[in-house]
Amino acid sequence: MMEKKITTLFTDIGGVLLTNGWDRHARGEASVLFDLDSVDLEERHHLTFDTYEVGKLTLDEYLERIVFFKPRNFTYDDFKEFMFKKSLPYPEMIQLICDLKKKYNLKVAVISNEGRELNQYRINTFKLNEFVDFFVSSSFVHFRKPDADIFKVAIDISQSDVATSLYIDDRMLFVQVAEGLGLKGIYHTSYEDTKAQLAAYGLEM
Repeated sequence: MMEKKITTLFTDIGGVLLTNGWDRHARGEASVLFDLDSVDLEERHHLTFDTYEVGKLTLDEYLERIVFFKPRNFTYDDFKEFMFKKSLPYPEMIQLICDLKKKYNLKVAVISNEGRELNQYRINTFKLNEFVDFFVSSSFVHFRKPDADIFKVAIDISQSDVATSLYIDDRMLFVQVAEGLGLKGIYHTSYEDTKAQLAAYGLEM
């Protein structure tokens, strides 16, 4: 039996379209640059970051908990500028999604765990809204992956048929959760590999 044509492409942002941005590596750099206790920073981050990602804290409130709980010789803006600069694009992946969208008239949606301010910065800076139809970000919908509800919200909002939808993520667990809901999944490890997997689903450039 012929596979149905893919009509909707769901994708993560960090690790697929852009670098992760504020990840362990970036926090390590921040602790050196701003002379912070890296163990303390990491522990505070893990205790509070989920709350930021589900939209229950502002970026300033998050930073108050992990960095500015005592006087510092730098400002919130200094620190935020460093955080934002950690976001870099993967141009080949962005171009691939843009080309596929155009060629196959795809609906493109993002499902990502991102805090509001970082998410907004990344959308605006890298013009993601020029090719993404909508963003189901954890800070907007108050669920975060691997909670299946964030995928259900994305499916509902997009009004997409799961049988003709595909999800790309660089974390296998999240791909497996999506597949559990009936979506086809691509575990993203490289541009070439993902391009080949997309072609296998009929999305060939």
